[in-house]
This record gives sequence, structure tokens and C-alpha cells, in this order.
Amino acid sequence: MEGNGTTTRVLAALLAMQRQSWEQGVAAQALRDLGNDELVVLLAHAAVTRQHADGRLGDVGEDGAVNGAACGEAVRHAATVTGDPRYAAALDAQLDWLVARAPRAADGTLFHVLGSRQVWADTVHMVVPLLALTGHADHAAVQVAGHRRRLYDERTGLYAARWDEDAGRLTHPQPWATGNGWVVTGIARALRLGTAWPAGFRDELAGHARAVLDAALAHRGDDGLFPDVLDDPRSFREANVAQMLAYAALTGVADGWLPPSYAEVGRELIAAADRRVDRYGLVTGVSGSPDFTGAGTSAEAQAFHLLAHAALRQVDAPVGRDSA
Repeated sequence: MEGNGTTTRVLAALLAMQRQSWEQGVAAQALRDLGNDELVVLLAHAAVTRQHADGRLGDVGEDGAVNGAACGEAVRHAATVTGDPRYAAALDAQLDWLVARAPRAADGTLFHVLGSRQVWADTVHMVVPLLALTGHADHAAVQVAGHRRRLYDERTGLYAARWDEDAGRLTHPQPWATGNGWVVTGIARALRLGTAWPAGFRDELAGHARAVLDAALAHRGDDGLFPDVLDDPRSFREANVAQMLAYAALTGVADGWLPPSYAEVGRELIAAADRRVDRYGLVTGVSGSPDFTGAGTSAEAQAFHLLAHAALRQVDAPVGRDSA
């Protein structure tokens, strides 16, 4: 993997962190985009080693119903490059859980955690790219539509964080910055990985991602960053959403569903977030582990630093050069 000193430190800090299943998944996605196949296989190995009996990858005692699916892309890659049937079997089990057995609403919308009938914005990134990649674009479309119905505010263009299906209402109506980041990054990655979308859905999906991206960008401050709750300037200045939106913007430019002007937006967002990287390679001032209720550090923020820089490298790569 090519990279400057900062990205090398960020990667080292990421690999030193304890990681939950979704953090293992986005770490592997970043390394996949950066072309570090050996580390992708190692992360896939760990996710399969900790696969739950029901198929959920990367199980470390979480109550998440969908988070392990974020590891699926790495496991699929490991199956391809190693030929080891262990990875193919693990991916099949994860997909069977996701498509057929995970808890969901009557319209098929997946619940985010076990033991609670809640729909979270985060789920879009956890499941939609993998479903698109593995030929389940119809299921991916169902997830986007179901989350959009429950969480999207047409007036503001932003997503609320959580919906309770039994109560029939939002339990966390605030437009959490990272939640909106999960939506646009999940759609951007799905558009990149998926090929067989229902008729007209790809364009619709791209248009929706652009609308959410634009709505979030409207809350960018003079420092280039965002409030942790996008419409609440009293909330702390959060750096990871800048990386997430940069990844989506640059991926959209590279893949042709956003105009070239968004490349400069992506560069500005990366520059703002890069100022938060400390001497140890930690991206500071992000929605922090383990409970994501205040400023701190997180493995997902480390991964999105790398994802955003990989997307920038692709936009800046000479024509005809494979930047992944």
C-alpha cells in the first residue's frame, strides 16, 4: 500500500484498536480500496473465526443483527483470492441470515439490533453494499426504501437516527451527523459494487444520495467540520462525518453520478478532517467509542480517513491507471 506518513500512522492506530464487527468491516473495506489484499484476507480470517452460529460475521458478543454484514465484502474477497471454501461457506451463511432469517419488519426492512424492533440509519452502510455486490440488488432496494420511509425527512433532506417499529415513531429524531454519513457512504459503496439494479433504481438511488449529501453539506461550518447533530450548532464539532461525506462525494465523482465540482468539496472535507489527526495517527474529535455519545476516537473514524484518501487517490489517478 502506498501512502504518506499520516495515512500510515492512521492505519497503525486502526489496527491497534479493539474493533466491533462493523468496525472490522469498514477497516477491511478501506484496506480493500487501498489495495492491501493481504491485510484484507487477515481481517476476513478474524471475522470468520468469530462468526456466530447464525451466520453473523465478526461476532464479539454484540447484540447487532446486521453489523457483521459489513465484513462480508472482505470475506468474499478472501474467498476469491485464496480459493479456501471456508470463506465461501461463511459468506453464504451471512447472506442467508441477512436475506432470510434476520429480524425485520413486515415490509422486509431489517432491524438493527437483536431484541429490539428498531430501524437505524447505520444499517444502510452495513447491508446495502454487500447485498448489491452479491447479486441481491432487489433486497438492497427494499432496505433503502424501508429506511427512507421511516427515517428520511423530505423537508430537511436529512435522516433521523432511529425508528421504533412497535411504537410507530422516531425514538431518536435528531439528524445525527454520522447516521447521515452511514446512509450516503452505504449508497455510494453500493452504487460502486452493484451492477444488476431494478430498472431505473440506480439513478434514483444516486439522486437520493446526492440530495442527502447536499443537505448535510449545508451544515458545514467555517472550520470545514459539522455539528455532531447537524441542526444543533451547540453539539460538538465532529470530524468523521467530514471524512464520510468526502468519501461519498469523491466516489460519486469517480463513478460518474456526481459532477466534477464535488471533487473539490471532497478535498476540502479531507483537509478539514486531516487537521484532527494527532501525532499517534488518531483521528480526534469524532463521535467516540464505545457509546458514540461524545467526542473521542473510534475505529470507524480511522477507517473512513483511509476510505476518503483512497477515494481521493482514485479521483486524482491518471486515466487508465487502476488506483485500487
